[in-house]
Amino acid sequence: MSQYTGRPEDPTRGRPADDTDEPDEFDDLDEDFDDEPRGFGATLLAGIKELVIVVVLAMALSFIVKTWLFQAFYIPSGSMENTLVRDDRVIVSKLTPGPFDLKRGDVVVFEDPGVPSPWLGGAGEVRSTVGGPFHDALVFVGLLPEDSENHLIKRVIGLPGDHVEADGDSGEIKVNGVEITEPYVKPGDAPSEGKKFDVVVPAGRVWVMGDHRSDSSDSRWHDDGTGATGSVPMDKIVGRALFVVWPIDHVTWLGVPERTFSEVPSPATPSTRPTGKATVNPAPGSKPSASTTKVAS
Repeated sequence: MSQYTGRPEDPTRGRPADDTDEPDEFDDLDEDFDDEPRGFGATLLAGIKELVIVVVLAMALSFIVKTWLFQAFYIPSGSMENTLVRDDRVIVSKLTPGPFDLKRGDVVVFEDPGVPSPWLGGAGEVRSTVGGPFHDALVFVGLLPEDSENHLIKRVIGLPGDHVEADGDSGEIKVNGVEITEPYVKPGDAPSEGKKFDVVVPAGRVWVMGDHRSDSSDSRWHDDGTGATGSVPMDKIVGRALFVVWPIDHVTWLGVPERTFSEVPSPATPSTRPTGKATVNPAPGSKPSASTTKVAS
């Protein structure tokens, strides 16, 4: 019969804890504490590297947003008063037209159509040089509003196929035979402000007008009576202005006045549309100055 000798002897019994063969969970920490601290130069270099990475990522993201989603523009004149005033900054969505449809009443930014002559009277060739290359770099990536001044901002009154007309006096503008009331027109201005027109907007184009009718060189003043030269090609439209972001006291959403166009029917069929012939009757004196609301880009 085997004799019970008791519990096996613990090989570590009676030995200090430091003498055990098992690794201590704090050994690695101890080694870290023994390392020499980084010098000032190494710490500064690491900080600069992190800053550069953050700046590059921010600029890349800004460029992507500017190119495909949103872009900032500034207002250098008064042709959209009182909706927009000089030096306002607006954010423009490049998703309209595109995934989102353009609507009557939308405020849009578009490139100077250049027909029959530049709407900006040559101002599109002017670029600001303030800030030099650094300024241009920030503009390029979208961190500053662009300032090439070859863009304009107006309100869409007629969509492709719409019959837009006005008597040139104090009467309201008609769209597809329905007289519209425009609450956004600057107080004191007549809806057509001395300019008679009667056009059908061609396919792929829109009829635009400034809210400050007496100081806006818009579709009225560039049309030959057919709607083909005064209207703006859809592919020239950069996007829809969504809201004012600067100055702070002007921050507001640029919504579409639904009531204004709610009763306007769809365009008539081609067989019943009017010819679009119009009589050009400039107001006494000359047409408004070409200092249309330009949006730098």
